[in-house]
Amino acid sequence: MDHNSFAHMAITALVVASLPLSVVWISTDTNKYRKLVWIAVFLTFDLIVFGAFTRLTDSGLGCPDWPGCYGEANPFIAHEQIRAAEALMPTGPVTMMKAWIEMIHRYLAMGIGVLIVAMMGVAWWRSTRSGRAGAGAGMARRIPPGYPTFLFFFILLQGAFGAWTVTQKLQPIFVTGHLVLGMSLLALLAWFGGREDQLHAPLPRAAGSQAARLGRIRLLAALSGVVLLVQLALGAWVSSNYATLACTEFPTCAGAWVPPMDFEHGFHLWRELGKTAAGHYLPFEALTAIHWVHRNFAAVVVLVLGVTAWQAWRVEGLGKHARWMAAVLLLQAFTGVATIYFNFPLAIAVIHNAGAAALVLLLTMINYRAKYLAAPAYQ
Repeated sequence: MDHNSFAHMAITALVVASLPLSVVWISTDTNKYRKLVWIAVFLTFDLIVFGAFTRLTDSGLGCPDWPGCYGEANPFIAHEQIRAAEALMPTGPVTMMKAWIEMIHRYLAMGIGVLIVAMMGVAWWRSTRSGRAGAGAGMARRIPPGYPTFLFFFILLQGAFGAWTVTQKLQPIFVTGHLVLGMSLLALLAWFGGREDQLHAPLPRAAGSQAARLGRIRLLAALSGVVLLVQLALGAWVSSNYATLACTEFPTCAGAWVPPMDFEHGFHLWRELGKTAAGHYLPFEALTAIHWVHRNFAAVVVLVLGVTAWQAWRVEGLGKHARWMAAVLLLQAFTGVATIYFNFPLAIAVIHNAGAAALVLLLTMINYRAKYLAAPAYQ
């Protein structure tokens, strides 16, 4: 990719980021930095959902190089190369529609990168100024730069996995890592947003019996985070291996509670898409194993997150998030089963991915708020 194309892509990223940055700039909110963080959370959620759409429409290789499209900044300029590839394989991985889906995904990701650079820049700028450290001063207060700097390096890692996803031709380990890192970025930004919320309008300190209950909720919420992370990785492994329809009935699979499965090949991490580590075609029993583990571990997720929501249901500062988490958990169970029954419809599959991102967002807020309420002096 030449310098002109790279500069063109950089300008596109700035244009994408200009709208949310303008919203922050013209906002009457007294804490513009907090608004910037939450807009980044919102756009990261959108990016995850659009990334699911990109993956589910098989658009991940719509532009088979990175960061551009056939070395160009957008599919308009790469029109001839895309049309030539589409003529050779009309239903293949490269079509004009798939190229635009893939590049829009990349543009949105770059725009979020610009927002995180803006967070880091403001934080470092404010950290060098003295005598402006009031918590209620919005953008004027001093902002410790460590966390936004960490976010900057984290999104670089996420970008590297995005590049490897394309250059390694959708190798499952990179697709899975890209999705899990995307969910992790959402959690990290939501945690940052929670901290900004408490600086803006602190919640009341817990006391008495509620403080003791918060201790249990913190343990449950932390356990829920681990369980949800495992399930996200399993779900990403299902998606990246195209194992969604390995079982086409529920609650049994292939007419049995425990169907024939090949765990060795199914969960061998370093291999090509659709191949074993030895280079042979992946047996169907391996896909069954991948699907079956994700499906059954979902019961653990429903149990652990459900208990966490129940415990936090009537706790001030947590109840609203707990009720929403319970609702999304039920939606996830429904869309998971519906995906099987309705033979993997695109809309339901995208909603299922959106539900997973919503669970990450809500559980992160419950974890942060429970930590803050239990020990506000150390938030």
